[in-house]
Amino acid sequence: MFIIDDLLLRPIVAVGNVIHSMAVEELYDVEAIRDEIKENRLLFEIGDRSEEEYERRREELRTQLDVAREARETLTNKVEVKQ
Repeated sequence: MFIIDDLLLRPIVAVGNVIHSMAVEELYDVEAIRDEIKENRLLFEIGDRSEEEYERRREELRTQLDVAREARETLTNKVEVKQ
């Protein structure tokens, strides 16, 4: 019975882990949010954004970054099959 479990269940769990990891990385892309923070700062510095708009967007992005970090930390746990 354990051999069948190992042959059938482990590959399914492994594929599930890969899909889960990819989904977490896509949904909570910390680097993309950091890039948006840099872009927001650049647009403010060259005068394309007002200070109010810059501050509002900066707070939104900081919140998104905090959420993304926390989500990645809690959601990257792997599913394990116990024997």
